[in-house]
Amino acid sequence: MNSFLNILPKIDVHGYTSDLVIYPISDFINDNIKLKNFKIVIVHGIGKSILKNTIRTNFSKDKRVKKLYGDPFNLGITIIELNK
Repeated sequence: MNSFLNILPKIDVHGYTSDLVIYPISDFINDNIKLKNFKIVIVHGIGKSILKNTIRTNFSKDKRVKKLYGDPFNLGITIIELNK
């Protein structure tokens, strides 16, 4: 991860199943909104992209999320910008 991303709050969801990964990320989003952190990093790994696709599909429709995208230098993360 580049140095800019190292200072952002992050959650590592390696080992979660696609069924269960939504809950800890949703809680993480709520916590960071309360803390006024409006950019967070989800570390999901590369693998077969199951977690990445689940996360991006579910949270792209979430009204708390302003924007989400990947890092071209690290395919194993998703960056989420939260609404203020």
